[in-house]
Amino acid sequence: MTTTAHPGTGQDRAMRPDPTALSPAELVATMPFARHTGVAISAASREEVVGHLDWAEERTTLGGGFHGGALMTLADSLGAVAAFLHLPEGAGTATVSSSTVLLKAARPGRVTGRARVVSAGRRFITVQTDLTDEEGRPVASTTQVQAVLA
Repeated sequence: MTTTAHPGTGQDRAMRPDPTALSPAELVATMPFARHTGVAISAASREEVVGHLDWAEERTTLGGGFHGGALMTLADSLGAVAAFLHLPEGAGTATVSSSTVLLKAARPGRVTGRARVVSAGRRFITVQTDLTDEEGRPVASTTQVQAVLA
């Protein structure tokens, strides 16, 4: 049996030998906070991870728009999975930096995120995640760097 890390953590857990064979639901299940906050993943490959977060009152700030922390949770979760899918066998990952630019208020509806690895080195993986509203308008852009943990 192969051990591999949860996306975004250095914690080991037993799973299938090929982490790219995990379903989107199985990937979210490895991240309890993402699951608890309502993050959903609809597609995950080495090329792109796509997911969303639906509006709910508990995810809002003043005025009823999405809270920036909720948007950053979506971006961080998708970015962690993107990095996870680029790890060498037996390695884990942990976020070492994350920078989010909030571009516009996201109102009730669904925010969709697309995460793509822009650089996958031996020690660090850089991921760009773009969030859009239901009309396809940019909401936020996050760049994060994930350390590769041996």
